[in-house]
Formats: sequence, C-alpha cells, structure tokens
Amino acid sequence: MNRFLLYLLLVGCFSSCLSTKKTQYFQGELSAEKVMKELDNSPYKLQVNDVLSITIKAEDPKLVALFGAAENTGGIVNNSALYFNGYTVDRHGNIRIPYIGEVNVLGYTEKEVREKIETELKNFIKNPESIFVTVKLAGIRFVVAGEVGRPGSVSLLQNQVSIIEAVTNAGDISTFGDKQNVTIIRKTIDGVKKFTVDMTQIDVFNSEHFYIQPNDVVFVPSLPQKSWGTGSTGFQAFSTIASIVTAIATTILLARNL
Repeated sequence: MNRFLLYLLLVGCFSSCLSTKKTQYFQGELSAEKVMKELDNSPYKLQVNDVLSITIKAEDPKLVALFGAAENTGGIVNNSALYFNGYTVDRHGNIRIPYIGEVNVLGYTEKEVREKIETELKNFIKNPESIFVTVKLAGIRFVVAGEVGRPGSVSLLQNQVSIIEAVTNAGDISTFGDKQNVTIIRKTIDGVKKFTVDMTQIDVFNSEHFYIQPNDVVFVPSLPQKSWGTGSTGFQAFSTIASIVTAIATTILLARNL
C-alpha cells in the first residue's frame, strides 16, 4: 500500500505541474526561409462600428468649416474625443458628413474613403485641388478575455496592433493561460471567423494573424491544471498531491484500527 501511495504521489506531481513548453513565449528558432517570409500587409477594410478620424484642410479655413472638419490645432486627441467627434460606421456601413450626407465605407480602405470624399467635395468647392483630405482609422479597439491579468476592452491609438501587444495591454497571460491556443474571433463581411495562435513558438512572428484587427476578440483559454487545482510549479503540485495522499493514508489507517 505504501508503494502504491508513493507511486500515486509521484505520478500526480509530474502530471499536474506546468512544463516550460506550455509557459514560455517564442520558443525555437526561425529558419532562413521563414525569416524571409513577408507578413500580410494588405490594407484593412472598414467594418461596422469602426471610428474614422477625417480632417479636411485648406489655406482658407472658411472653405472647410462648413464640413465640420477644420484644421487640427495640434491639441492632444484622446479616445473619448474620438468617440464624440469621430465618424462611426453605422450598421448599414455608412458615415455621415455635414452637407455631403451619408457615405458608404463598409469594406473600403482608408485610401478609397479619402478618394470618395474628395470626389464629393468637387460638388461644393470650385478648386478641389487646394483641399487636403486625411482619413485615418481612429485607433484599434479590441477585447481580451480569459486568462489574462486585466480582461476587458482595450483601445490603442496605433495603425497596427500585434497579438503580443494585445495580451500585454491586458495584463499579460496568467500562469494558467494556454499560450498554445490563443484564439482570435473576428467578425467580417463574410461572417464570424476563428483563428488559433501558438504564442509559445517563435513562428508566431510569421503568422498571418500576428496583427489583430479592430473589433477582434482575443480569448485565452485555461490550462487543465487550473481546474485540477494542483498548482503551477512542481513544489505546489507536490504539496497538493502530498496533502491528498496523506488524507487517503490517514483514512486507511483509521479504517484498519476500527
């Protein structure tokens, strides 16, 4: 019986503690072929709920004042200002610009939206070549859920956000987070799509899903060890299993003495 309990203790300890293969980021090496691989740099196509920052500049500010897009004064723009002053893509894929009216932008790139606005301005301004239009995505907003330090919605004023930046800005993946199966859930024009990224491998830098997109949901599932409650290190696992084995042994001894 003592040998059986010792065997149970050792097996439980080694099977429950977390291996470094599941907890360490970016393992392995990139081959020369993989280093040369180019990431997908195709321009992002706008989706519902995206927020655009649109500025229309001119030598005479009065020319563009009618469109509510006066030249930027150089002040700091924060997320709350972009929410109230930016142009949100509605559920029909449109944005509303003063005097121009509704402009459909769903599935268009920033460059294509700029060209559409420039075309519309020709109906109001005699010398459209004197107007400078800028269209930019007003930051990237996404949600991180699951085994991270600070789950919730995150908004970054950047043109690109990698999966590494996403989880880092959410407090990083916890000890019991499954870094090998980080899931990206993305709503596109063609429907909801789901991708899996292994952040324990260096190849994540060459993944076509290395950069997330606006409105993505990043989910980090739990490792089985969390539900077992045996601890993340060998010592913690040993302590937990030892406690269980001690309880079993005590119960057996008491039963024999009855």
